[in-house]
Amino acid sequence: MNKSVFEISKMDCPSEENLIRMKLDGISSIKNLDFDIPNRKLTVFHEGEIQSIEKSLSGLKLGTKKIKTEQTDQTQFEENSQQKKLLWSVLAINFAFFIIEMTTGLISKSMGLVADSLDMLADSFVYGLSIFAVGGSIVRKKKIANLAGYFQILLALIGFAEVLRRFFGNEKLPDFSTMIIISILALIANGVCLYLLQKSKSKKEAHMKASMIFTSNDIIINVGIIIAALLVNWLNSSKPDLIIGTIVFILVIQGAIRILKIGR
Repeated sequence: MNKSVFEISKMDCPSEENLIRMKLDGISSIKNLDFDIPNRKLTVFHEGEIQSIEKSLSGLKLGTKKIKTEQTDQTQFEENSQQKKLLWSVLAINFAFFIIEMTTGLISKSMGLVADSLDMLADSFVYGLSIFAVGGSIVRKKKIANLAGYFQILLALIGFAEVLRRFFGNEKLPDFSTMIIISILALIANGVCLYLLQKSKSKKEAHMKASMIFTSNDIIINVGIIIAALLVNWLNSSKPDLIIGTIVFILVIQGAIRILKIGR
C-alpha cells in the first residue's frame, strides 16, 4: 500500500474536509483519508497509481500540492463510529440558525442577517451531502451537489437584487439590537459546531488545536455583522448593513461554486 501526503492551502475548516471526502468518494483504490486541518495536510492511503486522486483534488482548486508518496505497511485504520451522529448535530444547528436568521433578518430588515442565514444554509448543504451521500451512487451524489449549488447561487443573486433595491430606495433602518443579539447567538452556534466536529477527532492532537489557529468565514461574518450593527446605530444609516450583506452574499456564492465542483 502507498501513502501520499498533500498540502491543501485553502483547507481551513471542516467544510473543505467534507467537500474533499465527497470528491474522492468512489475511487476504489483509496483505503483511508487522514486530515490535518491545522497544518492543511491530507494523507491518502491507497493502492496503485495516484493520478486519479491528484486530478480529483486539483479539480476542487483548493491549492493542492503533492508533498510525497511512499510505501507503508499500515493496513488497519481507526473508524469513528460517532462521525455520522456529529454531522447530524452540526447539520441541525446550522439549519436551525438558517431559519432563525432568515426570519429575524426579514423582520428587522437586516440584509446582513439574511445573508448570514444563507451562509448557514450553505454549510447545511455541505453536511447534508456528506450524510445522505453515504451508500448512494456517484451519479446521484453529483446530481444532489449540482442542485444544492445552483439553488444557493439563485438565493444569493436574489439577495444581491434586494441589496440594490434597498440601496437606491428609502428603506427603514434595520434594527441594530436584533442584529447584535442574533449574531452573538450565531457566533456561539458556530463555536458549538466547531467543538462537535473536533470532538470526533479528540485523539488527534493536531485537530484539537484547530480552533486556536484558524478563523472560519462564519466567525468573521458574525463579528462583521455585529460591527455593522454598531455602525448602523452610530451613523444612522443602513449602508453598513448593506455592505456586510453584499460581502456575505459573495462568500455564499463562493461556497456554492465549491459545492458545484463536486458535481463535475
